[in-house]
Amino acid sequence: MIELVSPAEMRAWSRARRADGARIGFVPTMGALHDGHLQLVDRARAAADTVVMSIFVNPLQFGPTEDLDRYPRDLARDRALARDHAVDCLFVPAAVDMYPPGAVVRVTPGALAAHLCGPHRPGHFEGVLTVVAKLLHIVEPDVAVFGRKDAQQARLIARMAADLDFPVDVLIGATVREADGLALSSRNAYLSADHRRQAGAIPAALADAHTRFLGGERDAAALCAALRRRLEQAGLVVEYVEAVDPDRLEPVATVAGDTLVAVAAQVGTTRLIDNIILGDGLAADLPAH
Repeated sequence: MIELVSPAEMRAWSRARRADGARIGFVPTMGALHDGHLQLVDRARAAADTVVMSIFVNPLQFGPTEDLDRYPRDLARDRALARDHAVDCLFVPAAVDMYPPGAVVRVTPGALAAHLCGPHRPGHFEGVLTVVAKLLHIVEPDVAVFGRKDAQQARLIARMAADLDFPVDVLIGATVREADGLALSSRNAYLSADHRRQAGAIPAALADAHTRFLGGERDAAALCAALRRRLEQAGLVVEYVEAVDPDRLEPVATVAGDTLVAVAAQVGTTRLIDNIILGDGLAADLPAH
């Protein structure tokens, strides 16, 4: 595995591989790698010949009161995991290289950020789209893979790639879950043992919503109210529970098999997000190794 830090070196390396006929797969991350990230590598490997992973904690997507300074970082561990998982190139740029002095242009998300996390994290998706756009220009992959746990982010990136004519196929990998259903997240490292048990209410509530749907419930408000009650009864502070169209990310009155049901909740001081597609439920996702 080669490790690069310079955007110019990264672009040159990728272009050389493509000149040799290789198809480039790309998995962008903020590090603190877990099995969910590694399964995205597997997805990229299945669609490409060469896999690039980036590790960059993007300051642009953190608000002034968010956890940029304490976001988990362990490059030595991440480097070993990437090497062991046969990543071909690890790209670890510095913030000054990604955002040189004077850089002011940003990519705005538009209406797809009007619901779910958008209103609760002003500027977040502008930061996400800006850094992903830069990474796609630097790495120049044929395919880029993102996780479904961050469903709104994944939808926005796919829409950006289509609207701005990025020559890349955007693939969405399944959410990887622990045995109790909790979605893997780098922020799970913040959870105490008690809060970790409490967080299990999130997948349980989503599974209950899926069961209600299979039982005939079609009223989105009733479904979301029941889901919210279950989370609150478990002691979580609920930020939102929404049932939205999977493409437009707009709230729906009547749910269907392709409806995205998404939640954000505070467990202790840790903000967690999760979602399901009602027709799939948790079963569509993958267990952690």
